[in-house]
Amino acid sequence: MSQQVPSTEPQLAGVRNFRDVGGLPTVDGRRVRQGVLFRSGHLAHATEQDAGFLASLGLHTIFDFRNAADQKLEGPDVELPGVRNVNLPLTDPADGAEFWTMVRDGEIDQLREILGEGKAARRMIASYRVIIKERTAEHSRLLRALADDSVPALMHCAAGKDRAGLSMAVTLLTLGVEREAIFADYLESNARHRRYKVRRSGSSASAYSPEVMELLSPLFDARAEYLTAAFETIGETWGSVDTYLEKGLGVTPEIRERLRARLLD
Repeated sequence: MSQQVPSTEPQLAGVRNFRDVGGLPTVDGRRVRQGVLFRSGHLAHATEQDAGFLASLGLHTIFDFRNAADQKLEGPDVELPGVRNVNLPLTDPADGAEFWTMVRDGEIDQLREILGEGKAARRMIASYRVIIKERTAEHSRLLRALADDSVPALMHCAAGKDRAGLSMAVTLLTLGVEREAIFADYLESNARHRRYKVRRSGSSASAYSPEVMELLSPLFDARAEYLTAAFETIGETWGSVDTYLEKGLGVTPEIRERLRARLLD
């Protein structure tokens, strides 16, 4: 499998899961341009130094896929001078406020009932399928914006894993990036320094017991089976990636070529 070009990735203090997807290879031998497509977790806790680094990227647009419940929990993104912020809420694998209440306050019996015996992973798979099938308007808007003028761009959600991961995967599919490289980038979110920090309301050891963390783990993992389910949904619903893009998202061959011209070397 082709490898991503090494990058001088910063260790941001208040922003998780940041990376440039530049260097990913396409099936026709090109590569995603460095410095045009970035992804991360939310920017609400960015430090002054983080904000300075983000401002240095020359961003045109930040796409925030969080919903109102996420934004209420974490806060709004830090404002960067001259950067446009676009909120495109996507169906949340978390199901908003109800999810975060469960994560933070759920007792062990409740967590076993809701998440045990594979239910957590099935919940994630179902949510990925829903985003692909039902959020075509949002992904259409994203791709058209990138083709028109919105680069360099940063995509993020809360953890930068699911909604941002799917939206980046759709973008990379549109560019013709190798499927294996899309999976490799998606799975990067599992690196220890990238993972979302799960916070529980209790301070006792039982709040973070091994069983609790194991039950919660599928919700905060990037798993190949989740992205596979999304790609399978494209095939089952539209038959092919080309039909999905053209009929599902309204992304014509002309728009795809403009995207490739902007985003590929």
